[in-house]
Amino acid sequence: MDNLDMKEMLRRLKENMSAQPVKDGDIVSQMSYTVDNWNPEKPDNNIIDERLNELKNVLRDIPAAEGDIIPLMRKAVDEWNPNDGGISDGTVLSVGDGIVNVSGLDGAAYGEIVIFSGGIRGMVQELRRNEVGCVVFGDDSEICEGSPVKCTGKTAGVPVGDGFIGRVVDALGNPIDGKGKIAESGYRQIESPAPGIIDRQPVNKPLETGILTIDSMFPIGRGQRELIIGDRQTGKTAIALDAILNQKNKNVICIYVAIGQKASSVAQLVETLRKSGAMDYSVVVSATASEPAPMQYIAPYVGCAIGEYFMENGSDVLIVYDDLSKHAVAYRALSLLLERSPGREAYPGDVFYLHSRLLERSAHLCERLGGGSMTALPIVETQAGDVSAYIPTNIISITDGQIFLESDLFFAGQRPAVNIGLSVSRVGGDAQTKAMKTAAGAIRLELAQFREMEVFTQFSSDLDDATKRQLSYGEGLMALLKQDQYHPYKQYEQVILLVTAMAHIMQDVPAKRIHEFSLGLLDFCSNEISDICEDIEKTGRLGDEYKARIIDCSKKYLDIFMNN
Repeated sequence: MDNLDMKEMLRRLKENMSAQPVKDGDIVSQMSYTVDNWNPEKPDNNIIDERLNELKNVLRDIPAAEGDIIPLMRKAVDEWNPNDGGISDGTVLSVGDGIVNVSGLDGAAYGEIVIFSGGIRGMVQELRRNEVGCVVFGDDSEICEGSPVKCTGKTAGVPVGDGFIGRVVDALGNPIDGKGKIAESGYRQIESPAPGIIDRQPVNKPLETGILTIDSMFPIGRGQRELIIGDRQTGKTAIALDAILNQKNKNVICIYVAIGQKASSVAQLVETLRKSGAMDYSVVVSATASEPAPMQYIAPYVGCAIGEYFMENGSDVLIVYDDLSKHAVAYRALSLLLERSPGREAYPGDVFYLHSRLLERSAHLCERLGGGSMTALPIVETQAGDVSAYIPTNIISITDGQIFLESDLFFAGQRPAVNIGLSVSRVGGDAQTKAMKTAAGAIRLELAQFREMEVFTQFSSDLDDATKRQLSYGEGLMALLKQDQYHPYKQYEQVILLVTAMAHIMQDVPAKRIHEFSLGLLDFCSNEISDICEDIEKTGRLGDEYKARIIDCSKKYLDIFMNN
């Protein structure tokens, strides 16, 4: 729509308002009704809405002196001229590979949304002296050289609201699950400043993943950023998925952002969430490998904006970015097409800021702001276990710890294949309940000693009994940490297993039967000491009396197990 069309429509609005019959006492409501219900023949909603809001503000600011309100309002309508808001028109110079170079947009700002012919939207990503470079959100085949471009004066945003829960959306917030339109409650910018230090509080509330290895040794707190890193096909997504499944009935909203994944993989994941009842508290944002690089680029920011809506309303949020390696590759493609100077591994110079400004938005807000939190689980894929590559080192330095998955462990059957030595949580015990902290004890130290002794004894066949016993104990611990996918443990189950293991009760159970023993033990304890199980789950505490009763119950079950 050009400026002449818009002025003609606004002129008709003036005529409509001037023609309103004047009744005593209700002129203001009549005028307001006329503005609210006026529909132009060719609406360009964003621009028209802005101009109508200007008119409403003019009418609202009129001094309401008794007896002269009607002529003042008519004078205000007659004299009102809409501000063009600095909106400028430009012309396409060149288009290709999702990148459009435009001249004439002198007032354009970085990150501003522009509209091409046919209603296709794009975003300004490069500012030059005589032209700007824009990325296109959609098919650029309808854009041709010489076609008009219009600024909107707005930065990129996404609709948000409770209606997004249980839905699958694309990188623009549009539903793609065939369930109809989403009822939105508001609109948020996809880029927003991270909460300041004063607006945060310490990360001290646990967010249980239900994975014994992680919750016992690398606990995650609400508001933390914990990186999941490893080679392809080592179970990175499986850990994130188990963490989502474990949030059932815990009042945590989960958001899964798929970046550059196969559409079939995303569909399979959504089906898994649906079968487990996890879609009742989850949102999936999908920018698959078949979508243009600009869509993959903005997807994590869209997911973060949706998460911030829930966080600022006092909810706890878990957001998974799967994965940021592909996100960096999409941004590298855009930057090279925009002719930016390449740096290390051909990434642009601001690739660190690309991820730091995203992950810094995860926080545990102070009580004054509602006390909500957003916990981030970014995923990064390594090549041949190289954690010293550019993107992995960037994100390791941004996050509050990492869970490193090792290919050798995975192929040896140790799943989840968490490398105890390279993994770390920088929040640590602050993000554990007292029961878990007491039960876990020195398990990480004992596993480290086992791994060291295992390497040393590879070169020796003559071992003393004490060494053999320690190796047997370590093998039992490693077997205990194996866990089936999509079967997260409850807190009391983890506590029972850890207390039993650290008391060396499983010492004489063969490593191959540890899994069978642990499942049977949990069933036995849930019947024999159900009061303790309920209390641990409810309070998160483990006293000496409870610990002694768990050990006694474990010994009873050991006798039953070994005699069968």
